[in-house]
Amino acid sequence: MKLKIFTVLLLGMINVTLAQTKVKAIKAGRLIDVVSGEVLKNQIILIDSNIIVNIGANLTIPKNAEIIDLSNATVLPGLIDCHTHITTQPSGDYYADIFRKTPMDYAVTAHIFTKRTLEAGFTACRDVGAAAFVDVAVRNAINNGEIVGPRLKVATLFIGSTGSHGDLNGFSPFLSWQFPKQMSGVADGVDELRKQVRYNIKYGADVIKFGASAGVLSEEESVGAPQFTQEEMNAIVDEAKIWGRKTCAHAHGTQAIKMAIKAGVASVEHGSFIDEEGIELMKQHGTYLVADIYNDDYILSEYGKLGYPQKIIEKERLVGRLQRENFEKAAKAGVKIAFGSDAGVYPHGWNAKQFFYMVKFGLSPLQAIQSATINAADLLDWKDKIGSISKGKFADIIAVEGNPLENVSILEKVKFVMKDGITYKNELKK
Repeated sequence: MKLKIFTVLLLGMINVTLAQTKVKAIKAGRLIDVVSGEVLKNQIILIDSNIIVNIGANLTIPKNAEIIDLSNATVLPGLIDCHTHITTQPSGDYYADIFRKTPMDYAVTAHIFTKRTLEAGFTACRDVGAAAFVDVAVRNAINNGEIVGPRLKVATLFIGSTGSHGDLNGFSPFLSWQFPKQMSGVADGVDELRKQVRYNIKYGADVIKFGASAGVLSEEESVGAPQFTQEEMNAIVDEAKIWGRKTCAHAHGTQAIKMAIKAGVASVEHGSFIDEEGIELMKQHGTYLVADIYNDDYILSEYGKLGYPQKIIEKERLVGRLQRENFEKAAKAGVKIAFGSDAGVYPHGWNAKQFFYMVKFGLSPLQAIQSATINAADLLDWKDKIGSISKGKFADIIAVEGNPLENVSILEKVKFVMKDGITYKNELKK
């Protein structure tokens, strides 16, 4: 009887030890070191549980390690998208999306989009606007292991002024929502905007997003006009800083971009009509540009079929070409750039289509990859955790066939995905 008890205890101790070690060894044929820009050959990445513990060419692999053979692949850190709307995407019926769906509809399908995004190689995202705190629930469910998806930082409610890109436009004033007023994200004046920032943070915002300018995919008249005063933008940024949060500004217009930079935002989203002065301001302030320069193609090709008003499509025609030209100017001038796709405007999982355009309009393939790794991690304040394959960082690792430094579009076909030491996808031949 004593022997049986001892055997059970011993087996239990062995099982606990194995569960605690969870050692994995990745054999990487080629590894892109995004910090140095070098391609390292025949590397071994040792992982204990969810942490990278060593990297090198001639490491001894522990006997109990699970070996993952990526010797015929190029290995990179997990990609990071700093501008997504991961809880939704167009259904094909513009008015039904606005008037027939509730936040519950978005909540029950969001897990589909988070899974697609992760399997596309994006192991972390910043989600910059969702209704009714659905993004908070999604983030928490991912963190708790209840659904599959990337690491998320979420902005919750888009903060906009009355009649702005963040407000409901083009419809009867007798339409109303049965949300609490603050859940619309619409606020005016310094005091109300400070209160709105506090409200967003109270209910889970990791970052504060506001509409510095008008926008494209709404029915207000302008594309780029400022929609807050300088004093109002200053108040949003200052209040966020008090609570330890960064801010990002939706800004297409030239003046609005410069106002947001002066207010102290961490990043300008879109940046379509930025001028030389704005570029210099971004460099002086260290502001990141997060420009969605792929989706113009998708909007002009598909949004008419999806039921969007012609007015919105014409606004996109005005923005798309100039945004790409100005992105190229900013890139050549040395503005800090972080990858942001605006996925949700087009299908989730297509995020990497943007890499081709980033290279076409001014970046080298390495710079484009850095924008979605070390630069993005810096913007998200996660550079000590993710963004490179380095000792002590989380084991967020992807792999592709071929060399993305020669053809960056290869990143549209990620074959291997590991997040937090767990393999979610492996389509590579040994």
